[in-house]
Amino acid sequence: MEKNYKYWPKGVPKNLSYPEVPVFQILRSAALQWPWRNAIIFGGMEITYQELDNLSDRFAAALASLGVKKGDRVGIHLPNCPQFAIAYFGLLKAGAVFVPMSPLLAEREIEFQLNDAGVETFIGLDMLYAAPQAVIPRSPVKRVIMVSLADCYPPVSAPAKLLQRQPTPEGTLDFSALLAEHPPEPPQVDFNVSEDLAHIAYTGGTTGTPKGVMITHYNAVVNCCQFAYWFGGGDVDYRDGKFGVKRLEGDREEDHPTRQGTEISLIVVPWFHAMGVIGYLTMQMIGGNTLVVFPRFDPTEYLQAINKYRATVFGGAPQLFVQLVENPLFKEIDMSEIKMVASGAAPIPRHLLESMQEKIPGVVCEAYGLSECTMGCAANPPSREDFRLGSVGLPIQDTEIRIMDPETGEKEMPVGEIGEICIRGPQVMKGYWNKPEETAQVLRDGWLYTGDIGRFDEDGYLYIVDRKKDMLIYKGYNVYPRDLEEVINSHPAVAQSAVVGKYDERYGDVPVAFVELKPGAQVSESELLDYANERLAKYKKIRILRIVETLPASAAGKILRRELRELAQSFEL
Repeated sequence: MEKNYKYWPKGVPKNLSYPEVPVFQILRSAALQWPWRNAIIFGGMEITYQELDNLSDRFAAALASLGVKKGDRVGIHLPNCPQFAIAYFGLLKAGAVFVPMSPLLAEREIEFQLNDAGVETFIGLDMLYAAPQAVIPRSPVKRVIMVSLADCYPPVSAPAKLLQRQPTPEGTLDFSALLAEHPPEPPQVDFNVSEDLAHIAYTGGTTGTPKGVMITHYNAVVNCCQFAYWFGGGDVDYRDGKFGVKRLEGDREEDHPTRQGTEISLIVVPWFHAMGVIGYLTMQMIGGNTLVVFPRFDPTEYLQAINKYRATVFGGAPQLFVQLVENPLFKEIDMSEIKMVASGAAPIPRHLLESMQEKIPGVVCEAYGLSECTMGCAANPPSREDFRLGSVGLPIQDTEIRIMDPETGEKEMPVGEIGEICIRGPQVMKGYWNKPEETAQVLRDGWLYTGDIGRFDEDGYLYIVDRKKDMLIYKGYNVYPRDLEEVINSHPAVAQSAVVGKYDERYGDVPVAFVELKPGAQVSESELLDYANERLAKYKKIRILRIVETLPASAAGKILRRELRELAQSFEL
C-alpha cells in the first residue's frame, strides 16, 4: 500500500540524508562533539567518548600489527562490557568484519559459526573460554584475544569485587596488554561503504538453518540514523565528521523524546544481537547518550540504577519489563525522568503497557525488525497519543512495506487482509554469507520477503499476525524449532520430532518437544530431554518433552504444528 502519513511523527522528515561513511564514524562524531561526556559506565568504571575513540584506535592498531586485514572476520564472544565496545569499533577501524557470537552458544554452534564465517581472530572471555577452547582447534582461528571483566575495576576497589582476574590461558593474547602496547594509530583503510561488510550476524532466517546476514557499513549507518532521528527528530546534517541535526521549520528539540548530548540509557540488551549492537550501542552514540551497561539482567540492580544514574531511556523485550513490573522495587523507584522506553522482539501485553504508562511519564515505543533489515523497519510514533497497542507502528523513513499474497508472493493484498510482510529500504541486507540460493529466495527485485505474516490498518499501522514460519521468541531471543529438532533427531531412538512454543507471559515462547520413536526403540522422556539440552545453548533448552505414538500429519505428510501448539498450551511448566 502507499504510505499513509496521517500519523507520521511531527518534525521527522519522510526521507533522510545519509552520509556515506563507515560505522565507526558514529563514535568519532560523538568524540568530536562530546569528548568529556561519559560514553560507557560499567560496574563503576567510566569511559568518556574521547577515551573510547582512543582505545578503539589502539585496538585497531593492535589487530593490524597481528596481521588482520580488510575483510577478515573477527568473532566477539563476550557479554556486554567496555571491551566489547572497544573491540567492535576497533575491528571496524581495521577494516575487519564483526561476527557476533552469543556467549550462550553450545560448542557445536560455536564451531559452526567459526567455520562458516571463516573467523581467524577470536575475542573471548576468560570465564567462558572452556567451550570455545574445545572447538577452536577444528576452526580457522589463528589468534585468540582474551578479555577479563576484572580489568574493568580499579586496583583499589578490585578486592571488594566478586570477580578476580584469571591467568591468561596459554597461547592466547591479553586484551588489556594489546591496548597498552599499541599507540592510538589505526591503519588507513579505504572503504566502499555500500559494498564493504561491517557485520556477518547469524540468524535462522526464514528456514531455521543458521545463515550469516551480510550487513554493509552503509546498512548499519542508515538504520542507526533512521531510529536516532525517529526519536529525536530532524534530518541528518553531516559535516566536518559530525552527525548534526537539521530541523524542519517550526520543529524544536524539546518536541521529541530524546535530545542530543543529554540522555542516559540503561543497556542490558546483548550487543551480540542485532537489536543490541544497532539499537543499544551504535545508534545511542549518534546523540551522545551515556550508556550504563550491564553484562546480565538483574531486575533489582536494574531498577536501582534508574535513580542512581538518573536514567532517561531504557528498552528491550517485553519479558524484561515483566520482571521489572513484578519486582517490589518497581513501586518505590522514582521514574519521573524516564523519557522513553523502547520495546521490541515480541508483542507487549496490554496490562504490562498500562502498568508502565502509569509509572513512566515518557513514551513507550514498540518497533519491529529482523536481522535481515539490519535491525528495524517499523516503529510506533514516539508519542503517547499516536501509539497503537498491538501494532508495531509505521514503516520508518525511506522504508516501504508491502503485504503480499502469502501463497504466490506476487500480488499485493488489500488493506486489512493478511499476507507476507515484504520490505524495501536502504537498511535491507546485502544477502546471506556464501548462500546465493537462499539469498535469491528472500531478496526479489529489491524486496526482502520476511516470511512474517501481517496486515495494515486504514491508517498505515502494521500488525504482526504470525511469526516467521515457526520461530519462537524466548526471553527476547530467536529460537528456531528446526535447530532443536535436528538435535533431538540425532538420537538413535528417534524417528522424528516437532518443537512448538507454549506461550508464557514471563518468558515468551517456551520450547515444547513432541517426539515419535523408531519402531521398537525405547528411551525415556527424561533421557531424551537431557540428551538434547546438553547439546543446546541455555536459552534454547527444551522445557517439556513428550513421547507420542505418532506425530499428527496432513495427507501430504506435513506435521500439523497447529495441533501440537494447541496441545502444548495445556501443559504445566
